Amino acid sequence: MKVCVIGTGYVGLVVGACLADTGHDVVCVDVDREKIARLNAGEIPIYEPGLEELVRLNYKAERLSFTTDLTKAVQQSLVNFIAVGTPQDDAGAANLDSVFSVAQCIGKAMEAQGGTESLYKIIVNKSTVPVGTATKVAQIIREETDHPFDVVSNPEFLKEGAAVNDFMNPDRVIIGTSDPRVLELMKELYAPFVRTGNPIMVMDITSAEMTKYAANAMLAVRISFMNEIANLCERLGADVDLVRRGIGADRRIGQSFLFPGIGYGGSCFPKDVQALVHTGHEAGMECEIIAATHRVNTAQKRVLVGKILQRFGSNLTGLRFAVWGLAFKPRTDDMREAPSVVVIEELLEAGATVYAHDPAASHEAARIFGDRIRLVEHRYDVLDGADALVICTEWNEFREPDFADLKERLKQPIVFDGRNLYEPALMKKRGFEYHCIGRAAAT
Repeated sequence: MKVCVIGTGYVGLVVGACLADTGHDVVCVDVDREKIARLNAGEIPIYEPGLEELVRLNYKAERLSFTTDLTKAVQQSLVNFIAVGTPQDDAGAANLDSVFSVAQCIGKAMEAQGGTESLYKIIVNKSTVPVGTATKVAQIIREETDHPFDVVSNPEFLKEGAAVNDFMNPDRVIIGTSDPRVLELMKELYAPFVRTGNPIMVMDITSAEMTKYAANAMLAVRISFMNEIANLCERLGADVDLVRRGIGADRRIGQSFLFPGIGYGGSCFPKDVQALVHTGHEAGMECEIIAATHRVNTAQKRVLVGKILQRFGSNLTGLRFAVWGLAFKPRTDDMREAPSVVVIEELLEAGATVYAHDPAASHEAARIFGDRIRLVEHRYDVLDGADALVICTEWNEFREPDFADLKERLKQPIVFDGRNLYEPALMKKRGFEYHCIGRAAAT
């Protein structure tokens, strides 16, 4: 099947590479000429485990190509995915300018199409978009052409750091359409990914659009709920890790997304939660639980700094802090809405000097902070002469460090752990002063 994917970010590039890997002829389109040039040169502009190998393999096999020529790409493709960004606007809603611009370009490309190629197109909304977007996309395209087409809602459920595996082995595939012909073509497209029995779930377009937002909001609610419980545990002298295990053993609740920390970040949860609140406002409804989730998460990003200020005082001038982890989560270089940004900004504002290390996100940190912090290549070197270590991201390489080396390099053996990587009792035995989330500090 000939497929066009418009947008080469985390979603578009993964979708294109994975579809090409099953034999489809895929062309990925982007307006960013530099990005397309890099992709054609074999450079992957994002860090995503497994993606670089997949792109290079399918590019070499000529199943995957990259271009800035949207018109040609659309004209030669039956299925056209819209996978562009939908950032949050000033009102908290999803900014759909890019989606609508692409829809208009698709319509114009269809209208200009000639020759013997089929004029019928399937337009797939892969971008995270609010309810009603598919209808608007169809209206925009119809204003440009009378050629036949259908619009499908096919939301993505890809976790950064595991996106390739999530696409190849989906929990479910959501297809929003009421047209039997479209459904059969979409099922054919996704057949290689559901051979183990994971379902293709068919529903109306409105429900499909809502499903994406509801899924992200539910996960965000669990994270903020557990963070609030962690804060309460600290005040009451309970251990949140024991509480987490206790409630997670209930099959109705389960273990996932119950680990407390310093809040969620990334390109999805923060903006999708707020977009859903905005959608509720437009529908005349206050989404109180979802709105509270965002408020709790915003406050949680400052909890670790609060512990630091309580320990050292409000003026941190003359103190140096080593930070482990900058990306919003491990296995990605994405720092959008990362808690580390809030932590570092507040440390700097209090007068501290910050040295930081991340296995993948240093280039992003350099863009965000410039020369206001020192970025260090090796995890242990960042510790030299620091008054304390601050952990913001739970990369695996931070879980079992050489504690003797860590203690020797730090000026003071103090650790502020925003991801609860270590056991407080063991840290105390090792001679550390250890502050974490929802558990008694080891001092």
